[in-house]
Amino acid sequence: MRSNGFLCATCGIQYPPSETPPAHCAVCEDERQFVPVEGQRWTTPGELAAGHCNAFRHMSEGLMALSTVPRFAIGQRAFLLRTAHGNLLWDCLSLLDEATLEIVEGLGGIDAIVLSHPHYFATMAAWGEAFDCPIYVHAADRDWVAVESQHIIFWEGDQFTPLAGLDVYRVGGHFPGACVLHWPEHGTLLTGDTLLVTPDRMASFMWSYPNNIPLGAREVEHIGACLRRLQIERAYSAFAGREILLEAGRVIEESVQRHCRAITQS
Repeated sequence: MRSNGFLCATCGIQYPPSETPPAHCAVCEDERQFVPVEGQRWTTPGELAAGHCNAFRHMSEGLMALSTVPRFAIGQRAFLLRTAHGNLLWDCLSLLDEATLEIVEGLGGIDAIVLSHPHYFATMAAWGEAFDCPIYVHAADRDWVAVESQHIIFWEGDQFTPLAGLDVYRVGGHFPGACVLHWPEHGTLLTGDTLLVTPDRMASFMWSYPNNIPLGAREVEHIGACLRRLQIERAYSAFAGREILLEAGRVIEESVQRHCRAITQS
């Protein structure tokens, strides 16, 4: 294993190396997440690797999803985008084992890592070190970084291009720096859970997903305005099976309207 330091078993965030587990997990104690009823639990990268592995799934041309099995912590998936200008990892997993390193290296490595928001920071410092690449985090979410790294770059503003042909937009909502990634060449939007695809293949906009606290209409309208100008055919959110594979731009716009209607009803 290339990473060390205790991992929160509830959210998967890694903390700096220490002799004993941290007293608190700041991410879980925030109202957007939760501390389990039985109390905070911790594990180590070695313990995680002993009972888990990462699975790779082809999603579309140049797009591969990575997920840890059995499910660990929040259970999000990361995405590896393979482009003519390099490979980008969107969001991170807590598990970074030797098999994952060999497979990703065989796919061309990673030239940049971009995080959608703090819940998926996971072991991002270890990933950046292992692949010797920049890790892009929006400056608005700086305070949530638990492990410092020379690879982390805090970007500012509402848009930037980590690799040619890939655009990241800060739309806020779930977190101040919450982002989405647009791949115009393929009409693809990666959302994390800045917006989450629902079972009826619409989109949900929440301040806290586990605690069922929705975003207000003004914030959702802002997200809709940011996305409306993009050509989006497919949208992939943070969890397996939660994607919109046809006319995703239209569906997201309808989802914005549905959310705002529901949230403003008296």
